[in-house]
Amino acid sequence: MEQYKLFDAEFKFMCIVWDEEPLTTRRLIELCQEKLGWKRTTTYTVLRKLSDRGILKNENFIVSSIIKREQVQKYESEVVVEKSFGGSLPKFIAAFLNDKTLSDDEAEEMKRLIDLHKEGQK
Repeated sequence: MEQYKLFDAEFKFMCIVWDEEPLTTRRLIELCQEKLGWKRTTTYTVLRKLSDRGILKNENFIVSSIIKREQVQKYESEVVVEKSFGGSLPKFIAAFLNDKTLSDDEAEEMKRLIDLHKEGQK
């Protein structure tokens, strides 16, 4: 599961890949320069590292993800809940909603998700 850990710069890089894939290495270099201010060598270094870790692939100058955005988001959210809230989802939600209000639509969506994931409901 540790393979889903991305540092901030890697996550920003992968967001470009996820949003644009499949894309050529040439286009990726252009986008990283435009959106991240990176030089070509930096883009190639991160591309190689993430490819070596099995997060993306670069075949015939075409880049695409192996690990999807949702997998990384799931991993990162689980790490936060476990590390900061002792694995308690209710404590996480209480902290997250502390100073916020939900619209009726958001509240209904949360209720729907809770009902969907109740024990015995799957």
